[in-house]
Amino acid sequence: MFVHGARRRPPPGRVAYVDGRYVRHGEAMVHVEDRGLQFADSVYEVITVSRGRLRDVAPHLARLERSLGEIGMRMPIRPSSLTAVLTETARRNRLKEGFVYLQVTRGAASRDHAVPPCIAPTLIVTAKHSDMQAVEARRASGIAVVTTRDTRWARCDIKSTGLLPNVMAKTDARKKGAFEAWFVDAKGFVTEGSSTNAWIVASDGTPITRSLSDNILPGVTRGVLIRTMAAAGLGVTERAFSVGEALSAREAFISSATGGVMPVVRIDGKAVAGGAPGPVAKRMHGLYRELSLKDSNA
Repeated sequence: MFVHGARRRPPPGRVAYVDGRYVRHGEAMVHVEDRGLQFADSVYEVITVSRGRLRDVAPHLARLERSLGEIGMRMPIRPSSLTAVLTETARRNRLKEGFVYLQVTRGAASRDHAVPPCIAPTLIVTAKHSDMQAVEARRASGIAVVTTRDTRWARCDIKSTGLLPNVMAKTDARKKGAFEAWFVDAKGFVTEGSSTNAWIVASDGTPITRSLSDNILPGVTRGVLIRTMAAAGLGVTERAFSVGEALSAREAFISSATGGVMPVVRIDGKAVAGGAPGPVAKRMHGLYRELSLKDSNA
């Protein structure tokens, strides 16, 4: 997040962390030649806060370290120190339900496409409260998605801040009255959502989500769901599925750190599974929620 004299006045007491300092959110800033701003030369993570506690920190930081490694960077500080920064940012923002946003940029240097040597990274952490009533209302009614051609770069497995195609797809979905957009590859298969992983449920009740590759982000919530389902003796199939298969599926849903499991009831204006949330999505979110409560009480 880059804030340079933001027009909107921030909520009272909101705090951000930038390179070793906790500052008022409205005063947080980075250098004008920060490579995150100039080139989207940066990666990020979004970590849920539930009941005042960070959720799934270890896999988020593991994915962060992997993303950084893929673009030739190291962790800016030790994972334990970074966890402490995340926790303190949440505390200073009095965050009970919401999420912390973590971004690591290459740092500031004279503008040049080639990565300069010996440049110090920029570390940014912000926090945001979630409207849980609105989230649960969406979960109860289900959401609509629209499909769009996948025009993103070929390394979507890196959680880069180069999100312009995602932003355009999500904005177009909202203009069409949908909550999310599903990207579709050249072969007609769904890859993932603009900020979520995509799932369907087969006729036998088996959840299906696309297998991981360079064009799929390894969602932390996706991984937690797969492990949770396995622990409950329930299988998950990882394979590609088409838009047509999704329309005729028993159920459809999305998963994300900020929304958990969210049922999809319409795709491109057509009802899925009678247009109502189904039992598999409800059960998967129930298992996910139970795990969250267990972690919060640990």
